[in-house]
Parts: sequence; structure tokens; C-alpha cells
Amino acid sequence: MKKILVVDDSALMRRVLCDIINSDDRFEVQDRAVNGLEALDLLSRKTYDAVVLDVNMPQMNGLELLKELNKRKISAKVMMASTDTREGAKTTLDALELGALDFVHKPNNAMDCRNDVFKDKLLQVLAVVADSKTPTISKAFSLDEVKASKKMVELVGRHASSVSGNKVVALASSTGGPKALQSVIPRLPKNLKAPMVVVQHMPAGFTASLAERLDSLSEIHVKEAAEGDTLEAGTVYIAKGGKHLNVQSSMGKYTIHYTDQPTREGVKPCANYMYESLQDSRFDQVVCVVMTGMGADGTEGIKHLKEKKKIHVIAQEASTCAVYGMPKSVVTAGLSDQIVPLDQIAQEIIMNVGVK
Repeated sequence: MKKILVVDDSALMRRVLCDIINSDDRFEVQDRAVNGLEALDLLSRKTYDAVVLDVNMPQMNGLELLKELNKRKISAKVMMASTDTREGAKTTLDALELGALDFVHKPNNAMDCRNDVFKDKLLQVLAVVADSKTPTISKAFSLDEVKASKKMVELVGRHASSVSGNKVVALASSTGGPKALQSVIPRLPKNLKAPMVVVQHMPAGFTASLAERLDSLSEIHVKEAAEGDTLEAGTVYIAKGGKHLNVQSSMGKYTIHYTDQPTREGVKPCANYMYESLQDSRFDQVVCVVMTGMGADGTEGIKHLKEKKKIHVIAQEASTCAVYGMPKSVVTAGLSDQIVPLDQIAQEIIMNVGVK
């Protein structure tokens, strides 16, 4: 049985969350804390399989606690549960950057938390977080790393300038993805010779903030993909949360088209749709990248794509994944051409598609 710590300043909310968690025989709430200070004291003395953490609390809030855990090198598997998470997409991304693995949006009213939709979502995310790998202590991209990665890009670029063909990069990620993308996209040069489409499992309202954040960290242009956008080399298009992204071709151009089909693999956006939409494209090659995340999204789509197109599949290596689900599924299906640690994915993308 997994031991859980619940951190929330509302007594009623704590009780509701604990009731939900204890109702599932996989989990047991071991301790409760009313703010970050109490939680910090517990986490410095005890280990838990997962921590359910609120954002807004007196004395020490959720983000301050994550910063303090990083500073003291205390590792914990944290999921955020906060009413802030919907409006505060920035707050959520800050939490994910600081080491939280996932998040769930908590209704404003504790009574609404008793509905099955919230209950199922909370337990689903908690199970993934409790089974995930303990995240490495969060650290920002240092100046030296940026310089080293620029050097690497220049070296790779010399080879990459001779790569020919009209290609596209299609990347899929889920739990652990927002942070993992920060180790990939900022390392790509602005003169990448291909467009890149990304499906990151996230609800509506979060992907615009994710795209803005990645754009501010990167040379390459990053945007949330809008309906009708024409794919251009040197741009990363992130699928909107809550819609399925497809790539359509017409008159020699490729454009973004969203559909509102039901969830698939339990997610929306689903990478399988993105991969399948590239089946009839005229790209010489599709470079598929599958990164950290639960489940098997991407495998079926890549399998179908391979029947019609030349593809090259890069899977993230297990020890660098928060959750080794999606890449494992691709590897097990015998679809991967390369298995690469997170910090080398960017250079493999560059080597495969080239620079202008």
C-alpha cells in the first residue's frame, strides 16, 4: 500500500482528499500537513510514495515548499491539487518546473470534490505519480550548459547542413513532459530545417502558457498551434489542450487542423491522431520522438504511419523518464530506431532533419 502525505490548509478539503485517497485500497494517507512548513518538517524526516500538495497556503505555500525541497536536496514525488491550477497556468508550470510531476484541478468547493469525475482524476494521477521515478532535484539550464549545448549544436550543425530531404518532427509526451521539453526545445537552433509538431497531454488553457514559456527560453520559435497555421521550418507547434491536432496537406502546404473526436487512450490531445494524420503527407521522412509519459499513446499511430511513410523513431531512454510508459510501449513494439537519454534528444533531432 502506497503511503501518501496530504498538504492543504483547509480542514474540510483535507478531509475530503483523505477520504477519496483512503477509499482506494492502493493508497493510505500516512500524514496530513496544514502548510508547507509542516510538510517540510515531515519530508525531512520521512519518505512517502507521493505528496498531494495545495498551492495557496499561509506561512509557506506549495511553490515555496518545492523550492525549499530543491534547496535542501530532499526528493519527493509531488502532484499539485489546487483551485489555482486552472487560472494559474503559470503557477502550475512553475510547480512542474520545480519538480512536481503532475497536477489535478481541484473544484473551489470541497463538496464538488466528492463527484466521480474529480475522484477518478485524482486517483488516476496519484497512481501515476506514486509509481513514477523520483524526480532529480530541479535545476535551471545554467549559462555553461547553454554555451556547451550551443557548441554541440554548432558541431552537429556542420554535419546537419548536409542533410537533405523535406522532413517533419512529430513529438509526443505526457507526465514529466513539460519539464522534459525544456531539455529539448531550447537546444534546437532557429534554422532547423523542419517544422516540429508536439502533442503534450494537458487540459485546455495550459498549452498556451507552456508554448510561451518554451518560446522565451528558445532560439527556435515556439507557439500554440492555431487552426489553419501553415507549418514552417524552424517553428515548433504545440497542440492545444482539449483538442486533437492533425496535419492536413493541400496545394503543397501543410496546415494544422483540429478535431473534436472523443478521447483516445484516455487523452485529448492524442498523439496517435497526429501521427496518423501524417500518413498521406508528402514529407520524405517523419522523425517521431516519444518521451516520458504513462500509457501507450503514440505506438498505434506510429505503427500505422510506418505502413505508409519512411519514419525514424527516437524513444527517450528509461532512466531519464519520469514515467517510462509511452517510450517503453514504442520500444516493446519494435518501432524504435534509437533509444536516447533526454539531454541528447535535441542533437539527434538536428542530426536527422538538418539545419538550413
